[in-house]
Amino acid sequence: MASRYHDVYRAWQDDPEDFWAKAAAEIDWTKPWDKVFDPDQGAFGYWFVGAECNTCYNCLDRHVERDRPGQPAIIYDSPVTGKTLSYTYAQTLDRVNALAGVLVDQGVSKGDRVIIYMPMIPEAVMAMLACARIGAIHSVVFGGFAAHELATRIDDATPKAIIAASCGIEPNRTIAYMPLISSAIDQATHKPDACLVFQREELAADLVEGRDIDAGAAMQSEMEKGREVACVPVAATDPLYILYTSGTTGQPKGVVRDNGGHMVALKWSMSNLYGIDPGEVFWAASDVGWVVGHSYIVYAPLLHGCTTVLFEGKPVGTPDAGTFWRVIADHGISALFTAPTAFRAIRKEDPEARLLSEYDLAGFRTLFLAGERADPETIKWAEEKLSVPVIDHWWQTETGWCIAGNPVGLGQLPVKYGSPTVAMPGYDIRILDDAGHEVEDGTLGNIVIKLPLPPGCLPTLWGNDKRFRDAYLAEFPGYYKTADAGYRDEGGYLFIMSRTDDIINVAGHRLSTGAMEEVLAGHPDVAECAVVGIADELKGQLPCGFVVLKAGVEREPQDVERELIARVREEIGPVAAFKIAVSVDRLPKTRSGKILRATMRQIADGEEFRMPATIDDPGVLDEIADAIRARGITRGG
Repeated sequence: MASRYHDVYRAWQDDPEDFWAKAAAEIDWTKPWDKVFDPDQGAFGYWFVGAECNTCYNCLDRHVERDRPGQPAIIYDSPVTGKTLSYTYAQTLDRVNALAGVLVDQGVSKGDRVIIYMPMIPEAVMAMLACARIGAIHSVVFGGFAAHELATRIDDATPKAIIAASCGIEPNRTIAYMPLISSAIDQATHKPDACLVFQREELAADLVEGRDIDAGAAMQSEMEKGREVACVPVAATDPLYILYTSGTTGQPKGVVRDNGGHMVALKWSMSNLYGIDPGEVFWAASDVGWVVGHSYIVYAPLLHGCTTVLFEGKPVGTPDAGTFWRVIADHGISALFTAPTAFRAIRKEDPEARLLSEYDLAGFRTLFLAGERADPETIKWAEEKLSVPVIDHWWQTETGWCIAGNPVGLGQLPVKYGSPTVAMPGYDIRILDDAGHEVEDGTLGNIVIKLPLPPGCLPTLWGNDKRFRDAYLAEFPGYYKTADAGYRDEGGYLFIMSRTDDIINVAGHRLSTGAMEEVLAGHPDVAECAVVGIADELKGQLPCGFVVLKAGVEREPQDVERELIARVREEIGPVAAFKIAVSVDRLPKTRSGKILRATMRQIADGEEFRMPATIDDPGVLDEIADAIRARGITRGG
């Protein structure tokens, strides 16, 4: 069908407030807004000012009250435990009501923060919805993060309670969560009042008397009583959640998501971008600890009346590279949203996709990729093997939903490999040079978004308006800085080429090289260091740390390197995938002392590069190249 994209985008341009007011009609409000948009509030304005709503009500209650009480809301598929469970909308609401009652009994109320430290189990989704039900602000911390990282988030969010599971389960190991939580609480200045623990039969936890509560038993008790907790109306502009960007070791950066605009944007995206109808099964193969999990495992599918799939497994190894096909076939999934990393892993293990022939994917329509740049070869392979459209799209933790994509629901536009296609309504994307001037089509520059940001995007950072302005708004006044570099072609297609700051993408997870450098620099034998992201065929990028040891260190460099790898794993967590540390005599720098990280990355990736005009000593680059060759570091890891 012909795409309606250009007409819809033009309608937004002509009258943004009318556009989003019509979209907001898809949401149930307890009080209407006074203004669709108030430019005089916050850093750039607030959406749906004066309105009141409840996100849990829109995700569950209204579907139970109307036409979907018996439809599955959550399908839990766990190849690592061999379990599959399904919860209808009515069953999910019963459990969320009960868990909300447990939280209320612990003194949690509107505006309080609750940290959720959970694996991919149904109770993780229920915990998020239970917080939303009572107006509490949840902050999900990915279960793979180390105690130190959890402690920084405890101190920043100052939660009233923590909701946790006793363990997480990986294909080859079980990770006890409670020792990590206890260590984090010991390290943190702020002490939560209670810790609600869901005991898993694979590894139960010893509960700390006076602090820990068996959440499963407490929830079951409330269900038996038929506990009902009314949805608490909150302002549309009140926070729904805080999501910390990964990899920070100083004060963490907590992205705030509001209630009203968030619901409007996500509900709009399900039909218009993803082409999904209410009642269909949608699968985002992510983790609830990341923004994709928040937006498209939990909130968007349930707001839209879909069935969402919660998958506790891996694309390969649980048990093989056919796992995704099995899940799609077993549950009648219409669309899958995952990271390109997953498909690179599947392609590596089963290049001819022989396992695909074992499953019936007749109802599968679309594959969506995001989280990192989707390389053309992976897209072409998936197109060939699956015979469905493969859609790359681009967005950020900060925006919460798609900035640029190919709107399947409005009629798919032609695919250009390497491009996430075009700007979604709400996003006025510009390409600027470093001085803030717009550049011509085809010219590389800073990708920015003209203010105001649309509904669903962050209005600020938790407890730090100044940092929000400094980080995102100050460099290019009137614009939001994405910190990505790229260009737009003559047809309006956007091409994302690289980050402009020190963030690297490891298997779809955005990690700060600066955070890793801080950890490396804390080693007593390290004088200075630089971490760069080097290309890896499977994970997209891997961090590589170059370290200069202090003069007089008599130990073998390899011994120090092993300690550095362990140190990053301990302080940031295994999610960093930090496995390469290289000792060098010196680092390449400009005359002003700036380390030339981009040039080091180009050398490691085998790319051609121009000698930096400001380099202090060009001979250092040969030393870096020799060290890389000596360690066997080549493109692909």
